[in-house]
Amino acid sequence: MHALHYAVTLPAGYDMGIIRTRVARRGHLLDDWEGLGLKAYLVRERGRDGSPVNQYAPFYLWNTVEGMNSFLWGGAFQGIPDDFGRPEVRQWTGLAYEEGGAADAPPLVAVRHIRPVPEGVVLAEVMEDAAREAGRLAVRDGAVCAAAAVDPGRWETVHFSLWAHEAPEADGDVFRVLHLSAPGRKRLPGGRRW
Repeated sequence: MHALHYAVTLPAGYDMGIIRTRVARRGHLLDDWEGLGLKAYLVRERGRDGSPVNQYAPFYLWNTVEGMNSFLWGGAFQGIPDDFGRPEVRQWTGLAYEEGGAADAPPLVAVRHIRPVPEGVVLAEVMEDAAREAGRLAVRDGAVCAAAAVDPGRWETVHFSLWAHEAPEADGDVFRVLHLSAPGRKRLPGGRRW
C-alpha cells in the first residue's frame, strides 16, 4: 500500500462551490481506476472545523505503484497543475490499513494527522505504534477505515481516517469528503504491512 496526498491552498475568499462542482463533474473518473484502493476527494473551508485555510486536498491509498504512476504520469493528474499550479505531492509507504465498524457507511469527514518521528527513537517501535494506532482508530464509533504510513525522507508518519459522522474520534486536520472513489478498497491489505 502507498499513500499519496496533495493540498491546493486557495484564497480566503475563494468560492468553494467551484471545487464542489469540479468534484461532482469529475469525481467518478477514478471510480474504476486500476491499482487504486481509494481516493477521498477532500476539502477544508476557512473557519469550519478549525481550518485556517480553504483547501482542495485529495488523499489516496494505492494498491499498486503502477496504478499510482499511471495516474500521476499518464495524464489524469495534469488537470491539477493546469488549473491550480503544481502542488507538492506527498508519498508515504504504507504501515497498516484497517476497515472500521462503519465500513459500509458513506464517509462524511476525514482526519489527517502528520507526526514527526523524533531523533534517537527505536524506529521499529515507532512504526509498530503507528500501525497499532490505525487499529485503535478503526474500532472507534463511526470509523469507516483508518491507515498509517511513513515518509522516511522527512521522517514523518501520517494517520488517515474516514468517518461516517461529523464528530470524528481522531486528532488532526478535519476535511469534508465530497466523493469517495474506492475501486480496490477491498483489496487494500489489512493489518500491519511487515
